[in-house]
Amino acid sequence: MGRHGTIAGRKASQDAKRAQVFTKYARAISVAAKAGGDPEYNMSLKHAIDKAKAINMPNDNINRAIQKGTGELGGETYETGSFEGYGPGGVAIIVDVLTDNKNRTTAAVKHAFDKYGGNLGVPGCVSYMFDQKGLILIEKTEKVSEDHLMEDALEAGAMDMITHEDSYEIQTAPDDFNVVSESLKTLGYEFADADVEYVPSMEATPGEADLKLLKKMVDAMEDNDDVQKVYHNCAVEFPE
Repeated sequence: MGRHGTIAGRKASQDAKRAQVFTKYARAISVAAKAGGDPEYNMSLKHAIDKAKAINMPNDNINRAIQKGTGELGGETYETGSFEGYGPGGVAIIVDVLTDNKNRTTAAVKHAFDKYGGNLGVPGCVSYMFDQKGLILIEKTEKVSEDHLMEDALEAGAMDMITHEDSYEIQTAPDDFNVVSESLKTLGYEFADADVEYVPSMEATPGEADLKLLKKMVDAMEDNDDVQKVYHNCAVEFPE
């Protein structure tokens, strides 16, 4: 559970940083909208909008983000990027960004690595320790039957389903993510989260001191508006 934490923990984190999360999701929507502003014909945009609505992002914010992406409204131009490196205790880290100033973002990410005892590396230095997978997280409730969910997920094309403390994690191949997620939505399932993510194939178990530094590093990176997501292969739950 160290990778995504509990449902309650995710919700609490999102509530505490709601305005910041809105900013990150608005950028993701704008970038996705460059390929077309109609979510019915742009699955990346549809997915980005669904995630924004899941955290109650106002429709006005969503519409403005779409219009910025399609060029109807002026605004910054964002580009995607990623950084790789090692955190305290040898934990592998991948940082996905959306930025309008690559130099600024590079300096900020490097500073976070350096400050907390990590090292920013070259592209490919840790990504071999991760696999890309579609992940769909569904909260455990009385309405959701584990057996039925597994059957529905596998029939839709999922690779596997893992049962956690308070959630079910459905894994798909990246190319099958949209098909599986749309199929499960059609069947009435509600998602706590859904995305194509980096899932560690090799894990690290840092000591207590390194774990505290690692949490500070990840928090510092996630507090940066340019950072969309931080992935790591730490097998231990972060301390509160």
